[in-house]
Amino acid sequence: MDMAEAAAMLAREHAISLRHAYRYLEEASQLKQPLPIAEPSVPVTFKISGDVIRALRAYAAANKLTLSEVVARAIMDYVSRARRHG
Repeated sequence: MDMAEAAAMLAREHAISLRHAYRYLEEASQLKQPLPIAEPSVPVTFKISGDVIRALRAYAAANKLTLSEVVARAIMDYVSRARRHG
């Protein structure tokens, strides 16, 4: 399959413009190795104090991360440490 066919298929299957499809294919061609497929996110709701959410938002903004990225990393770090310490 050539680039034109791939772009047309990508545009059709994902309802994006042909221009965007070409851009995505070009970016993909520059990758050094395949990217891992991420597990789909699942929405959850937590009640967190105002102080904690303000700190979370500030940290996320300062580090150019989403709130979800910060929370997921923090939880994975916590769970990993808990497993090591029984």
